[in-house]
Amino acid sequence: MRPQKTIDEREAVAEALSQAGPEWRMKAVYTTGEVAQICKISQQTVIRCFDSGRLKGFRVPGSKFRRVPRAELVRFMKENGIPVESLDTGKRRVLIVDDDPAIVDMLIDIFGRDGRFEIKSASNGFDAGALTKEFRPDIVLLDYMLPDINGNVVCQRIKQDPDLAHTKIIIVSGAVASHEVEKLKSAGADEFVKKPFDVQKLMDRMVEMVG
Repeated sequence: MRPQKTIDEREAVAEALSQAGPEWRMKAVYTTGEVAQICKISQQTVIRCFDSGRLKGFRVPGSKFRRVPRAELVRFMKENGIPVESLDTGKRRVLIVDDDPAIVDMLIDIFGRDGRFEIKSASNGFDAGALTKEFRPDIVLLDYMLPDINGNVVCQRIKQDPDLAHTKIIIVSGAVASHEVEKLKSAGADEFVKKPFDVQKLMDRMVEMVG
């Protein structure tokens, strides 16, 4: 006899099948998988918040599937310091981490004019860590050589946080050997881009990575 799936396992399958792209941004009711995607936290964290009453909603009649109304999702996001802009704008949140102000200003200007991104920046690893928790970016564009710590340390810290499971990391550097690139990927980097780079190609790749 085949073992029966647990409620959470069945729900996880249903949630995965329900993901249909950016149209969830204007929905009235959300699945726990969609809430996790919007808030940039793990689905299990969403389920725990729901079951403990921190995130209110209802279960689909005749099943154990959890659903969260839009108004309650907005309340939850505001209460927990999660930016609500992404719920309406559909923009990808990008954190630029680089200690060269000229590069940061250039990227903010180009990304801003493109219109697909919401941007914040940090000039060191310490600020990057704080902003990542607050801003919950879709992508961290990370310079390898920072004034306080190297990019691989920032990678490890982000990837060790289950609430940042959706965050992609692109390492940018002009002087990294091939064996160091592999080390960075082992630390959690999703991609490596060598300076100088084509900004348009980088933006298109960023959109591909986060869907």
